[in-house]
Amino acid sequence: MLLTRASEYALLALDIIRNSEKPQGAEQLARELSIPKSFLAKILQGLAKSNILESKKGAHGGFIMAKKANEISIADIIVAAEGKTPAVFDCSQYTDTCPHGAIGSCNISPFLATFQNKIDTFLKELTLEDIFNNEHLPSFSH
Repeated sequence: MLLTRASEYALLALDIIRNSEKPQGAEQLARELSIPKSFLAKILQGLAKSNILESKKGAHGGFIMAKKANEISIADIIVAAEGKTPAVFDCSQYTDTCPHGAIGSCNISPFLATFQNKIDTFLKELTLEDIFNNEHLPSFSH
């Protein structure tokens, strides 16, 4: 699961909002990003409920940043956009989400847990500012 279009759209919208001098409305953002307005509005509401964005009412209303970009983790954005904690695999280290209910006897469970924990740590440490400034990004070169 990790990242779906909801997370991608959240990041794209946040990039516009963080660089804007005035509140950005869902309709305006949807048009600019070529995203269905109703889908984007739901994502923006999730970001506002998570205190990543602030919603301003009125004729010149819309969304503004509630925090600085360096105070917002990518993990927080994903959880707000997706409505759940990101998981790399359908099965996980948790008994309630193991499709076979055999977490204790699963041979790959330790690997899955270690891998998921590394991803979780990376996403919690990586901020919105980091990705737009290309800082702290892993290098995949040889």
